[in-house]
Amino acid sequence: MKLFYREYGQGKPVIILHGLMGSSDNWLPQAKMLGEQYHVWVVDQRNHGQSPHSDEFNYNALSNDILNFIEDHHIDNPVIIGHSMGGKAAMNFALAHPDKFSKLVVVDIAPKAYDVRHDHIVEGLKAIPIDAVQSRQEANDALAAHISSEAVRQFLLKNLVRKPEGGFGWRINLPVIDKNLEMISGGLVYDGKVEKSTLFIRGSKSDYILDEDRDSIKEIFPNSTMVTMDTGHWVQAEKPEEFVQVVLSFLNAG
Repeated sequence: MKLFYREYGQGKPVIILHGLMGSSDNWLPQAKMLGEQYHVWVVDQRNHGQSPHSDEFNYNALSNDILNFIEDHHIDNPVIIGHSMGGKAAMNFALAHPDKFSKLVVVDIAPKAYDVRHDHIVEGLKAIPIDAVQSRQEANDALAAHISSEAVRQFLLKNLVRKPEGGFGWRINLPVIDKNLEMISGGLVYDGKVEKSTLFIRGSKSDYILDEDRDSIKEIFPNSTMVTMDTGHWVQAEKPEEFVQVVLSFLNAG
């Protein structure tokens, strides 16, 4: 599968992986800042953004997509940065291909299974009469019955695209995402340990990485460190400049 990507800067390579229902668009400010020192690729994962849709949607496939992307673009030992679902894809890739990357940055996700958290979001998106809405405001109004946060609604509605023939459609593969929510919430699919330097960044107002997760993180990622920022789950979006400085400090440490 040929993933859509955006490319910035020069230097040592960095690949960025967005979270569920996100896209490369969500990472443009951070990618441009990192691109001042590094060669940055920001990809749309399968069933997201401008990348192809597929009925196969699991962490084995997402891990293979990363490997194929690295090989297709002749990228030598990149840093892999992933947020949420992207972080879990990055962790799985690191376990499956320990010789194909240099460092790992995992943003607000732990190497464990979670209860399904996004089912209400998917139900809200499915409730939008996508074939009938005439404007983004109509879609926002319909989504408001399910999701109270305006910021979350606007994030989700970035997946709404105007079709050339008129009307709206979804960039994301909503039916496949809906079908595979339990898989996305699951634990790691590969066994082993990641010996390379890994940075976990968590939000203090998020419950995705808990204090009690530290031991299991150290078990799988013995050479890991953790930084806690004063944010919720969308760490990089809430404090982009601080986030980039944390990442650069880790990358430039040698």
